[in-house]
Amino acid sequence: MNHNSLKDRFGRFHDYLRISLTDSCNFRCFYCMPDGPINCLSSSKLMSPEEINSLAKLFVDLGVQKIRLTGGEPMVRKEFPRIVEMLSKLPVELTLTTNGVLVDKYLDVLNDCGVRSINVSLDSLDPEGFFKITQRDDFHRVMENIEKLIDCNMHVKINAVAMSELIESELTDFIEFTRDKPVHVRFIEFMPFAGNKWSSNKVITAAQMLKLVGSTYDVVKLRDKPHSTAKKYKVIGYEGTIAFITTMSEHFCGDCNRLRLTADGKLKNCLFGGEEWDLLSALRNGESLIPIIDKCITAKFEKLGGQLNPDFRKTDYDAIDNRSMLKIGG
Repeated sequence: MNHNSLKDRFGRFHDYLRISLTDSCNFRCFYCMPDGPINCLSSSKLMSPEEINSLAKLFVDLGVQKIRLTGGEPMVRKEFPRIVEMLSKLPVELTLTTNGVLVDKYLDVLNDCGVRSINVSLDSLDPEGFFKITQRDDFHRVMENIEKLIDCNMHVKINAVAMSELIESELTDFIEFTRDKPVHVRFIEFMPFAGNKWSSNKVITAAQMLKLVGSTYDVVKLRDKPHSTAKKYKVIGYEGTIAFITTMSEHFCGDCNRLRLTADGKLKNCLFGGEEWDLLSALRNGESLIPIIDKCITAKFEKLGGQLNPDFRKTDYDAIDNRSMLKIGG
């Protein structure tokens, strides 16, 4: 099969596919889920497990080497075990991002299917702070599940969205979390999506965070992997690592290798892009998918979906045409 289908006009090859299994979630994080009622997709509009597998297989045949399952919360999908089992048979690295609350329910499934790396979204190490963000009283269960993942020798990354009014007071807590645990905490700059009330003054940049960290700790820069969105550091003597994802202050579009498939089967070539290409309808109608994928890849902008300003302070939030993070899948 022609692997050039995944190469865009800027020479970027897209070998990493993120698949959203559902737009449902058992948390209510404000940066991801808009206020008010959430109209989740009906089962008929969701990709079925077989459709997910068919699309994933096509992308693997085209050259995708890594698949990440997202949501919503992927584990609330009742067919989650079957989907993981099917995808685990493909010659691809399979990972997922989760809020962690259902990990104990599916840990055996993950182990049996060879999943060795998991990202856990966790924005506070304080029970009250956790509740403020998620509107759920599940802090202790999530923390216990992180320990279970560590005990299984899983590669555990913690994703913490960095917002000026929240993260500054918790930086030390997260760094201390890496002292005796082989966890990798990644601070993600707050990004604009539909309904999350983003503004530039809510963004705390990686440079600001690193300055705060450096005033207390001795940190060293680590080598970053190719296509990595995270700039990795380590506190000398600590077991885990920290990293900063500089989406707003220092974009990494030039090295982007990611595609996103929403839970309703729309292909997005950029997290910030407004355009979508409907693969699910084409699949159900028996149409060829390669021309649609080609159009999606060809249309990819050089940076930031053609919508955000490289100087995030000049980004017009109200002019952005995109889904909420919940509906994209991260």
